[in-house]
Amino acid sequence: MFQKKRRYPTGRLVRLSLLVLLLVAVILLQVVPGWGDVYAQRIYPIVGELLSDLSGPVPFAVGDLFIALSLVGVVAWPFYVRFYKKRKWRRGLAGSAEYLMWVYVWFYLAWGLNYAQSDFYQRTGIAPAEYTEADFRDFARRYVEQLNKAYTPHTAVNPDVLRREVVVTYRHLAPDLGIHPPFDDRPQAKTMLFSPLASMVGVKGSMGPFFCEFTINGDVPPAEYPATYAHELAHLLGIANEGEANFYAYQVCTRSGIQAIRFSGLMSILPHVLNNAYRLLSAEAYDALCRDIRPEVLRLARESQDYWQGKYNRLIGDAQSKLYELYLRGNRVEGGRKSYSQVIGLLIAYEKSTK
Repeated sequence: MFQKKRRYPTGRLVRLSLLVLLLVAVILLQVVPGWGDVYAQRIYPIVGELLSDLSGPVPFAVGDLFIALSLVGVVAWPFYVRFYKKRKWRRGLAGSAEYLMWVYVWFYLAWGLNYAQSDFYQRTGIAPAEYTEADFRDFARRYVEQLNKAYTPHTAVNPDVLRREVVVTYRHLAPDLGIHPPFDDRPQAKTMLFSPLASMVGVKGSMGPFFCEFTINGDVPPAEYPATYAHELAHLLGIANEGEANFYAYQVCTRSGIQAIRFSGLMSILPHVLNNAYRLLSAEAYDALCRDIRPEVLRLARESQDYWQGKYNRLIGDAQSKLYELYLRGNRVEGGRKSYSQVIGLLIAYEKSTK
C-alpha cells in the first residue's frame, strides 16, 4: 500500500510561498549594494507616511500593544493547539514560528531596512573626521560656552510649540543633511504604554517600526523632552543609526529660537562629550573642562543621572542591554550600543565641512 501524500490547503500554500518570497526580498535588500538606499529613498517615505497616517489618530501606542500581544500569543499558541485543539506540539510550534517570520518581514519592510542604507557621510558627501586631541579640545571649549549660555531653569516647552519648531527645522535641514522631511506638520509623540518597564532598562524613547509611530517614556522630565522628541522623530524619518539620530536631534534643537529647546539639545550630548574628554584628555585637562561648566548645569546633570538610576533595575537592564547589543550588531550597526557616542565625530566632521 502506498502512503497517501499529505496535501497542503491551497490558501496555506499561497501564504507560505508569499512569506518565502518576502523573506528573500528582505535579505536581498540588505545584502545587495545599493538596494538598501533604494528602499530608504524611494519605498520607505511612502510606507512610513501611510502607516503613520493609519496609526496617528489612535491615542495610544499601537506598536507597544502589538508587541505585548504578540509575545503573549507566541507563547500561548502552542498550548492552545495542544490542549484545546488536541493536536501535536509541533503543529502549535510551527504556527508560532510562522507568525514570527511574518513579524520579521513586517519589521524590515515597514522600517527596519533603513539599517541597510548608506551612512551619514555617504548620504551627505561630508568626509569623516579623524579628530585629534586638539580638535576635540576646540570643540569641547565652544560646546561648553554654548551650554553655559543656553542654561535656563525654565525647561518646560509647550508641545505644540515644540512640534512646530522641530518640524520647521527638520524641513530646513533635510535637503543638505541626508534625512527625509517630516511626513506631516504635527508629528505625534505617543507615551509608552509600559513607561515604568522602560525606565527600568533606561529607555527614554523608542521608534515603533510596525506602525511607524514614535513613543516617549512618560517618565522623561521636561528638560530632556525636546531632545528626546527630536531624536525619536529622526528615527521616524528613516534614520536607524543612534549616533546619527543624536546628531540630528542636536542640530534641530540648537537651531531653535526657544532657549529651553536649545538647552535640551546641548544637554543631550553632555554625557558623550564628557566620555570623550575622559578618554582623550589628561586628568588635569578633564577636571578643568568640568570646572568650566556652570554649577547649575552640573547639578542638573547629576540630578538627571540620579533620577534615572533610581528607576533602573540592574537585572532587567543588563539583560536588555545584552539583547539590544545583539540586535544592533545583527543589523550591522558598527560599535553596537557605542554607536550613540558617534555623535561627537559627526559633529566635528560637520563643523569642519562648514568652515
